[in-house]
Amino acid sequence: MTIQFKPDETFRDEFRYANSDAAVLRFPFPFPEDAYMYSVNIEPHVPGGATPAFDNPFDVDEHYVAECRERARVLEQDPSRCKVLPHMMAAQWDTLELIMESLATSYPAHFTLTREGISWTWENRPLGIRDSFTFGDASTLPLPPFEYITRQAQGDFTLQDQRDDNLFIDAGMVTTQADWSLDFDVGMSFHQWHGPVPLAHQKGVFDRALKFLLRLQYGAPVRRLNWTMTVNPRLDTSPENYPQWGPDRTTLTAENIGQKLHLRVELQSLFRLPRSNAILFGIRCYLCSIEDLARVELWGKRLHRVLRDLHPEIADYKGTTRFREMAVAYLAPFDDGADLPVGTAPRQDTLPPTALPLGR
Repeated sequence: MTIQFKPDETFRDEFRYANSDAAVLRFPFPFPEDAYMYSVNIEPHVPGGATPAFDNPFDVDEHYVAECRERARVLEQDPSRCKVLPHMMAAQWDTLELIMESLATSYPAHFTLTREGISWTWENRPLGIRDSFTFGDASTLPLPPFEYITRQAQGDFTLQDQRDDNLFIDAGMVTTQADWSLDFDVGMSFHQWHGPVPLAHQKGVFDRALKFLLRLQYGAPVRRLNWTMTVNPRLDTSPENYPQWGPDRTTLTAENIGQKLHLRVELQSLFRLPRSNAILFGIRCYLCSIEDLARVELWGKRLHRVLRDLHPEIADYKGTTRFREMAVAYLAPFDDGADLPVGTAPRQDTLPPTALPLGR
């Protein structure tokens, strides 16, 4: 499969970003029901799902080149967005191997990995990269292994070291995060990292998730979806850069909210690594405007209901309080109140040029 990339897209300043119809239809819409509440919601990370976004271990789409360029730009401005504690070298090589093997298998038209013992050659044609190196010898790569390969993948990554019946975030490449800081969180335990999340702790969500992840097996990765909302198609919504993106929320109006407000979905995947026994946590970010989402009839109706009925504490934590009523009002004409099936598959193969109001 050959992907047509959009290298001139930008995720800041003028925001030259748009989803093709195919990209809209492959969006990993996160709401299988009309109401939302925190849950563990983990399933096996195997090929197949509601959209093609779930078909491969690491998804590559039309935004790949532009997103990798944005990552390089963030790292140039703030190198601390990639941090690896010294004891995580084996996990670095595990990560490099997993991502290289996966991309070369899933997208052979774009990536090639050639191995002769420990002599490896990696070719990334979309980014114009070709490097030969000795597996296990970091001096033969232009960058440390974890940084080298995660610069060439969409989404963020953290490495969780397992010790003392807990998981610790001891490495990360984080440039597309939804308002959390790797610099602050590195070294934290599982519950410390998730401390700010409301309601979920009382419901035991993180206790159950940790118990499950401590037993995660090599060769049996899992996935889940998480979501928030972002004004403008901005990938870097880090606390460090809040002065750049925080004021965006004040720019929404009833006239522009459809185009400017984006549902931000994270396809989170977890892989047990073979040598280090660490867990690679992939946080693949997708952005889609609510205007485009409303072109998918099921999604427009369901997003209206989820936002309308969202628990106030969750709405506040997700940062939607300022604009939620405006978003609900925008989406209301696309919801006729009809019963919807459980699930997230779009149930249509083509999109209308614009979302069609349905009335009530």
